[in-house]
Amino acid sequence: MTQAPITPSTTPNPSTWESKARLYDYRQAANPVRRGLTEPIGYHRWDARLHASGPTAVIPLDLSDELGCPGPATSPGLAAHFLRLLAGEGLKAACQATSSLFYVLEGTGSLRWNSRQLDWGPGDLIALPCGDAPLLEALSTSVLYWVHDGPLLQHLGVEASTPRFEATHYPAARLEAELQQLLADPAATRSNRLSLLLANADLPASRTVTHTLWAMLGVVPAGAVQPPHRHQSVALDLIIDCDPGCYTLVGSELDGQGRIRNPERIDWQSGGAFITPPGHWHAHVNESGRMARLLPIQDAGLHTYLRSLDIRFSDGSGAR
Repeated sequence: MTQAPITPSTTPNPSTWESKARLYDYRQAANPVRRGLTEPIGYHRWDARLHASGPTAVIPLDLSDELGCPGPATSPGLAAHFLRLLAGEGLKAACQATSSLFYVLEGTGSLRWNSRQLDWGPGDLIALPCGDAPLLEALSTSVLYWVHDGPLLQHLGVEASTPRFEATHYPAARLEAELQQLLADPAATRSNRLSLLLANADLPASRTVTHTLWAMLGVVPAGAVQPPHRHQSVALDLIIDCDPGCYTLVGSELDGQGRIRNPERIDWQSGGAFITPPGHWHAHVNESGRMARLLPIQDAGLHTYLRSLDIRFSDGSGAR
């Protein structure tokens, strides 16, 4: 069969097809992460006073204006929030995301999602895939930390439609028992980080809490200085509990002794949060007389899948 010729009316207009085409010298475009173009991720810290008082509300940790991306967003791919709920009140944590993590800083209540209900209390962590907007109702005045990957989906121009893991509850009692077992292990004292990585049986290859997110429940013992390490994921760090004298040193380079060169100091506060930018060396220090606890949430599930996480330690070793 002979194919009919294309008529002029169906022939693409070259000027239309090429109107958005641009060409750059490699030297001008190979690394566009710089001020005024693709904005770098900076150092930021949020005070616990954000959620210490006030009405029931979603409190976004929004840096979208600085990042030059649609908001709310705390990093290019993640959005973090504090949720404050007064006793007897509730709110919906609505977002278009594939993964949502909720950590209960204080208070008690329940979560309703996809015709299911779960009671929660201090120290619980809940991971949800896409689905109905969860309804959180407080029995007592409560504060939760909520992180989701909605900004990533907005950048890709997609909507979440298929759950990639089952909704999972990590009860505080189970987390504490596992953490105490880790601390009782003499070999753990030689580890760079004293932490539990939360994982999901639906994701055996990545060993992460969701297919895009990583969550790590960690401690820094009194008097400890954790050596620097770095990774290509963004860390949205929640300080669960600490005394004055706990802080993180962050910087982009190491000196010849493996110390962070010209570090930025980020002081910790119980119930506060801060960002560790990707690729930046960071070391946690506890100069107080009591153990401190933290919960970094990262987009490391995605980086693990892409094989781009690239965790490195200042002594040149691997994760230990």
